[in-house]
Amino acid sequence: MAGKRARRTPSRETTISDIAEAADVSKATVSRVMNGIQTVNEDIAERVRDAVRRLGYSPSETARSLSLGVSRTIGVVVPDLANPMFHQVLHGLHRAAAREGYRVLVADTLEDSAGEATVALDIRNRTDAIALFAPRMPRESLLELLPRIEPVVVLNRTTGERAGSVLIDYEDGTRQLGEHLVSLGHTRIVYLAGPSEARSNSARQRGLELVRSAHPDIEVVEVPCGHAFEDGHAAWPGVRATQASAVIAFNDVVALGLLGRLDEEGVAVPDDIAVAGFDDIPFSRYSSPSLTTMTARLGDVGERTWAMLRAEMRGDADREPVVFEPTLAVRASTEARP
Repeated sequence: MAGKRARRTPSRETTISDIAEAADVSKATVSRVMNGIQTVNEDIAERVRDAVRRLGYSPSETARSLSLGVSRTIGVVVPDLANPMFHQVLHGLHRAAAREGYRVLVADTLEDSAGEATVALDIRNRTDAIALFAPRMPRESLLELLPRIEPVVVLNRTTGERAGSVLIDYEDGTRQLGEHLVSLGHTRIVYLAGPSEARSNSARQRGLELVRSAHPDIEVVEVPCGHAFEDGHAAWPGVRATQASAVIAFNDVVALGLLGRLDEEGVAVPDDIAVAGFDDIPFSRYSSPSLTTMTARLGDVGERTWAMLRAEMRGDADREPVVFEPTLAVRASTEARP
């Protein structure tokens, strides 16, 4: 006759209560020892450590985070995750944060400026600090929000020294693009404008104003566009109506969308029209033709954003804005006029 199968007690994870019982101390004492607090008598602390070794206790990160009041997670709020420019900055930030044992929680506001503050507050409540990438909200709203979500660092918006800020010099970068096209013989240039609420769009417009001032004989025409591939693709009729010989797009994504449409329409680049972008996302080097653009070392921008955020978290931040100067990357999509 077969014997009865032995009953097995379901296994469970060792808890802090088990450690306290085995070491004959309170749970608070166990917590202090596990968190490295030096106020516990060494003999008692050794009893706790011995119980931990014997019972194989491994505290959960969640419990430890609640104990210490930290999550070792930072938040990042992005206006548009479809834009590869933000991917590169985010990758640099994530890589730097991971080296110090931090995770990154990302939220996409989908270009909804009205809901940005709510998203930022929600993410900040879940994390130790937050980075705002190119927030679209009005300046007054941004300045009012910053003290409520600190520690915080802002990318591509000035903060009035209420928080750390990392900026890309879009004004001078766009000026360089304009000067490049002028040097190639272009006299009528189209600017495909980005979102009107974007600070970087205003900076680009200022850069083009410098080109106009330096070259009164050069015509720079602005055509409303957007920030996405489909915006660039749809912009061709407006560009064609200007009879311009060159285009500066708000970013590489818009420029690549336009290049796709030009190929469909049988318009030769750069023979019929030259096209330039901004950001130097990876796709720009491998498009056909390869895209002339401005490069700003976006991975380095992300790493510096993390360094500033870490300083804010430690309370020793220097809130002087950090400005990255972009450089011109000339490729096949622009060339001299015949």
